[in-house]
Amino acid sequence: FMENKYNGPAYLDEIQPMDIEDYLFYLKNKNLQASTRSRNLYTLRSFWNFSYKNKLCNSNVTVAIEPIKVQRKERTYLSSDEVSELIDAIEHPLIKLVVQTLFYTGMRISECLNLKLDNVDLDNNIIHIINGKGSKDRDIPISKRLAPLLKEYLLNERPDVNSDYFFATRKTGRLSAPYVNRVLDDTAKGLGWKKHVSAHILRHSFASSLIKHGVNLVYVQKLLGHSNLKVTSIYTHANMEDLNNSVNLL
Repeated sequence: FMENKYNGPAYLDEIQPMDIEDYLFYLKNKNLQASTRSRNLYTLRSFWNFSYKNKLCNSNVTVAIEPIKVQRKERTYLSSDEVSELIDAIEHPLIKLVVQTLFYTGMRISECLNLKLDNVDLDNNIIHIINGKGSKDRDIPISKRLAPLLKEYLLNERPDVNSDYFFATRKTGRLSAPYVNRVLDDTAKGLGWKKHVSAHILRHSFASSLIKHGVNLVYVQKLLGHSNLKVTSIYTHANMEDLNNSVNLL
């Protein structure tokens, strides 16, 4: 783009903020989405930050560029009734338990499948997540609904295999995330659902259900292991029933 504009090579110190603006406008005219244009701008910022820091140019022309506003899509989630319907339809006993664990704890699928026997304290009903996202540890309480399911599995259903993983299998010693997601999506399709269902949607559903029941957003943040409330706030959905109930309070 710059070579066409300058009729030849363009050196860093020749490029002005207006050139960056023109490039972004050029991308917009090519009908590229705002998220794509925003990533392009992020790449340019990183490049100029590096160049300026290493004295390859005299100024950082991207500093003056306004961020591109990206409309955040509302996250897909399942209602409690849909989660119950999904769980009832899953035929694989271990995956059924994993799905119940995901919904009742809000764990990421990687955190759930990486749980070791020592991480699940059924005496005190606490799950210890070690090295979660961002290498952070956190504790999650085990709910009254989930606790008996995990205890029954550990006492009577877990295979006697040489594996430290809590959710163990006879053949490989552990479940894989792609396999769990495939079973979830196949089950949803079998129910006639149009929406794509994955383990991460269960995490969304956990958070959305807590917020719908009035749980403080800070508590939801702690349970999910988010670094800040801004990330957690994406789970605050407002459907028509919620809106109707709100105006009827007046």
